[in-house]
Amino acid sequence: MKPMRGLSSRVTVVAITGVAVTALATALAAFSLSNPDDKPGACESQSVDEPGQGCAKALVGLFEQGKEIFRFDTFGDEDYWGGKLELHKAIAGAALGGVGPGVSPKTALTAAGLKVDVDALPGNLQAKLRQGKVDLDSPATTLALLQLNAVVGVKGVFDKGGSLSSIGITCALCHSTVDDSFAPGIGKRLDGWPNQDLNVGLIVSLAPNLAPMADQVLGASDPATIDLLKKVLLSWGPGFYDAEVNIDAIGFRPDGKSAAVRIPAAYGHLGEDLHTWTGGFGNVTYWNAYVANLQMHGNGNFNDERFNNPAKYPAAVRGGFFKLRHNPDQVTSKLAPLHYYQLSLKAPTPPPGSFDAAAAKRGETVFNGQGKCADCHMPPLYTDSGYNAHTPTEMCIDSFQADRGPTGAIGSTLVTPQLSGLWARSKRGFFHDGRFPTLLDVADHYNACFNLGLSSSEKSDLVEFLKSR
Repeated sequence: MKPMRGLSSRVTVVAITGVAVTALATALAAFSLSNPDDKPGACESQSVDEPGQGCAKALVGLFEQGKEIFRFDTFGDEDYWGGKLELHKAIAGAALGGVGPGVSPKTALTAAGLKVDVDALPGNLQAKLRQGKVDLDSPATTLALLQLNAVVGVKGVFDKGGSLSSIGITCALCHSTVDDSFAPGIGKRLDGWPNQDLNVGLIVSLAPNLAPMADQVLGASDPATIDLLKKVLLSWGPGFYDAEVNIDAIGFRPDGKSAAVRIPAAYGHLGEDLHTWTGGFGNVTYWNAYVANLQMHGNGNFNDERFNNPAKYPAAVRGGFFKLRHNPDQVTSKLAPLHYYQLSLKAPTPPPGSFDAAAAKRGETVFNGQGKCADCHMPPLYTDSGYNAHTPTEMCIDSFQADRGPTGAIGSTLVTPQLSGLWARSKRGFFHDGRFPTLLDVADHYNACFNLGLSSSEKSDLVEFLKSR
């Protein structure tokens, strides 16, 4: 009796498939065991319903890994800041192998707005600082602090002879500050808090070789173009940064004011969609990749074909930013733990006595009612639940900053910021560009924009509620 050809083929296929599946499962298991850090999920090997202690330990490990990346990982960007721009030479000064007067701790803490992590300082150094026995006017002291890895967000690279040979930056440069518990600018780290004193533009303007940046941003590196670049950088001021000038080459608003925006907080974002000022880009993971590669100039891989647009994003096209490739890629593998750590950062609680509790309670009623604030700043997230971006027209403001981002389905948008921890990021005003100096100015703006008819006392109560967030 001849075998049934169709059945035989199917049996053979099933047998081969079974062998293949078994082999694939064995290979994946072996890969998983030999490459534990390559897992996309921290609890992948655990039961979803009964994760057990293994999952808890994995999550703690993921948190600690993300914290280390956030605080200390440069993604190899010292190749740019030191290798190309030679910023380390300006920090060291001529007397220590660099150029110019150098940067003293006093200058770093005041003019530049840098911060020092007191926990990185040995006890004897802390004692000398208290006694006034440390020379805060000497760049040599700055280098000593860099060797201790004590300058928040800045990482010095030293050669075997102890000379500063390069400099890199980390996420913490902009998105961490200190509590000033030891002295102004010196204290314990506050991760996720925007450094509202940081003068990024001033720091970058000190670089001895700005030609590579001028070429990429403005398309030339002659003295006049470099002077223009410095003018743009120096227009930012403390607490502001322009994360789009090196894609669109727009340094100033049409009214001549700086195009920079306030450095945003990195805390309190769990549960929301978009996290920064300009809509159309992406969520926090996108921004981590964008910043690590295009702003910090780390050595990673990055794709965004929307930037392959010479008319809108000429600087991005010059830099090839729509498709960056580095081997090895020092960014992509770190995005998951970095994401987890950032979303673990809770918004800080307002200090006792910083607001009128009774007025805040009345203000909450205004917020959820006549003030219509909760229409967008929806409790408990205090941003839109869902797509948290709106057109400038909806907000009764100009579209300059919104237009700089990739246009989405509803046009140019700005993101609805969450309000938790608002008190800790209010030093430089409100809205993306700090156009409203006080919360009362914000209340006045929306009162007029939406014809709310709020009384002076209602607006005052609303401000107290916002301060209580």
